[in-house]
Amino acid sequence: MREIDVNELEGLLAAEPIALIDVRGLDEWQTGHVPGAELIVMSTIPARVQDLPRNEEIFLICESGGRSAQVGLWLESQGFEAVNVVGGTGAWRTSGKPLAF
Repeated sequence: MREIDVNELEGLLAAEPIALIDVRGLDEWQTGHVPGAELIVMSTIPARVQDLPRNEEIFLICESGGRSAQVGLWLESQGFEAVNVVGGTGAWRTSGKPLAF
C-alpha cells in the first residue's frame, strides 16, 4: 500500500477532488477533521464498501495512521487501490493546517 504524508495530502487536495475517507470515530471527527474528508467509521467499512469508488485511489486517514493502514490493507484485499496518510489527522493538526468542524 502506498503511503503519503500530510504535506503531500494537502497538495493533492488543492489540485483536484480526491476520495479521502476518515475512519476515526464520530467523537474524534467532531474534534476536527481534514477539510474535504468523508467520515466512514472503521467498523462500518465492510458494510459501506459499495459506497467507495473502485476506479480511483482511496486516501485513508485516522488520528495517527494505524487504523487507516489496517483499513487500507483490507480494502486492497477487496480489490481497491488504497493510500494511507502517515501521521494522520494528528500530524495535520500539529503542522498547523486548517481543520473543518
